[in-house]
Amino acid sequence: MSRTSRQPSSLLRAAACTGVAALALTACGSGSESGTASAGSGSVKVGLITKTDTNPFFVKMKEGAEKAAKDNGAELSTAAGKFDGDNAGQVTAIENMVAAGVKGILITPSDSKAITPAIEKARAKGVLVIALDTPTEPESAVDALFATDNVKAGELIGEYAKAAMKGKDAKIATLDLAPGVSVGVQRHNGFLKGFGIKEGDPSVVCSQDTGGDQAKGQTAMENCLQKEPGINVVYTINEPAALGAYTALKAKGREKDVLIVSVDGGCTGTEAVKDGTIAATSQQYPLKMAAEGVKAVVTFAKDGKKASGYTDTGVTLITDKAQDGVTSKDTAYGLENCWG
Repeated sequence: MSRTSRQPSSLLRAAACTGVAALALTACGSGSESGTASAGSGSVKVGLITKTDTNPFFVKMKEGAEKAAKDNGAELSTAAGKFDGDNAGQVTAIENMVAAGVKGILITPSDSKAITPAIEKARAKGVLVIALDTPTEPESAVDALFATDNVKAGELIGEYAKAAMKGKDAKIATLDLAPGVSVGVQRHNGFLKGFGIKEGDPSVVCSQDTGGDQAKGQTAMENCLQKEPGINVVYTINEPAALGAYTALKAKGREKDVLIVSVDGGCTGTEAVKDGTIAATSQQYPLKMAAEGVKAVVTFAKDGKKASGYTDTGVTLITDKAQDGVTSKDTAYGLENCWG
């Protein structure tokens, strides 16, 4: 899924990397960090390719993979796109990792369709390929998928928003990801389902793409308010977009009377739920995705058993304003399990 960076120091490190270095077998690091967890020669080689190496979600995913590699005696190589959507960079990373002799590759696809030919080539050479977080199109292009049920994530916040409105007429703005990106489509559709409406319902008065970016989220919200000043429910693809929407609403004096719901469960987003900026979010668990992926590659290397199908790594609705009939946990739980 497209997610946005909010860590200036990481951005500076990323900017210092050349296009080649950013997609080399080890991601750019700082100080003594190399981005590789080494277990010595002869250990199982595992590759991790994320959409970027600056977004806190992927930073946490890398941490999970590094710990799992260390615990399982594996050697981890990492790579990342130069920007969210850098399919060419991810293709290069796959090719480099296959050439380096990895036994398995874990990948969060930037382009779910365009990456599949490179994945097919890797699998044809005996490399186990597991998608993390974002499914490929088709999903069968990889051996397995370890991810949040994004439809369920959207459905949970849709159900919450419906209950929180308590029968009031809704004027909804959806701040989405980008056309055709599976994670964004699934979350959007899940929200509509949870709210009890379908695509094209007149209660959705504005839909804008944000790329999951905070600044673009603010601009999208400003555009929606110009189109329909009476918006009272805002669905956002992720928490950076939600925070951008909040900024736009606050500028219009509307921050107290508009319900914002989102997906991700990062620490900044969970804090925003705690302080009331966001009403609720669906929390997902990137560390678990990566850790389970590494273990699956090690198992494959040892006994030839391939992971297959879809493994749901969990999602939890986080809010301090629980609604009847909607299962949730409070922000104390959310902050204990957040990332970033």
